[in-house]
Amino acid sequence: MLKLLITRNLPDTVVDRARQHFDVTYRDSPNVMTREDMQQSLSDFDVVLPTLGDIYDADVFAAVTDPRCKLLANFGVGYNHIDVAAANRAGIKVTNTPGAVTDATADIAMMLMLMTCRRAGQGERLVRDGGWGGWHPTQLLGLHMSGKTLGIVGMGRIGYAIAQRAHFGFGMSIKYYNRSDKAVDLPAEQIKSLDDLARQVDVMVIAVPGGADTKHLINADTLRAMQPHAHLVNIARGDVVHEADLIEALETRKIAGAGLDVYEFEPRVPSALLQMENVTLLPHLGTAAMEVREDMGMMAVDNLVAFANGQAVPNPV
Repeated sequence: MLKLLITRNLPDTVVDRARQHFDVTYRDSPNVMTREDMQQSLSDFDVVLPTLGDIYDADVFAAVTDPRCKLLANFGVGYNHIDVAAANRAGIKVTNTPGAVTDATADIAMMLMLMTCRRAGQGERLVRDGGWGGWHPTQLLGLHMSGKTLGIVGMGRIGYAIAQRAHFGFGMSIKYYNRSDKAVDLPAEQIKSLDDLARQVDVMVIAVPGGADTKHLINADTLRAMQPHAHLVNIARGDVVHEADLIEALETRKIAGAGLDVYEFEPRVPSALLQMENVTLLPHLGTAAMEVREDMGMMAVDNLVAFANGQAVPNPV
């Protein structure tokens, strides 16, 4: 029976299933692994189930000259915390969990869109702080989202799911920017330039994968192109948005607001963002529903079991 390390606390159903197939060591903890922990995981285990925050970079792989580990079955669709090329050079495969996260992440995007456009976070704070004096006609006026134009940066599974919800649920016109040509089966216009997209939309949602290719994709130029009433929503990876540029755009009212589920230096959130009323801040809740996390875990275990049985892994990256 292969030795498996599960690096973080997962739903009990996932751990129980893993134990049916593997000799499991379970780090039942929310804390990320240290660099020494990760190096040891490559030396002491046949397979590892890591997740976001477990930074398997090139230096970790370089430190272990003859790794026992042959598979990192990542818990999550995003894998920019793993240097896949370095893993492959070390003879280690990497898998992820696409599909399981799509609807939950798209739902969070819609929630952030509504919260920032309609100033819901600010309104809740007003009530909780005892500052609400009753309804009046000009209180907390926001952006009416229905019928507006939504720009989606990245028309993959999640981007498409957001487009469906926005168009069919809110009557929004859809425009999108994608690195390659993409055909979608709903009314949508592909815009070839990211800055051109920014100029044309009322809300812009970031739904691209993380990694070196998309780091700081949204920067001062993009934010400067957006309309002053527009809102930015990020449910992708924090460093896709240049956080300092976003803060400057919000402080100078180049854009009206932002809804963020991820941060460039997560879990650190800049004090400037914490102090802004025109920003909705969530603690990376994109897939935080029990059935979704169970589905993700089961998909990760499916990859592990296939590997253990000498079969092709279902979700290689």
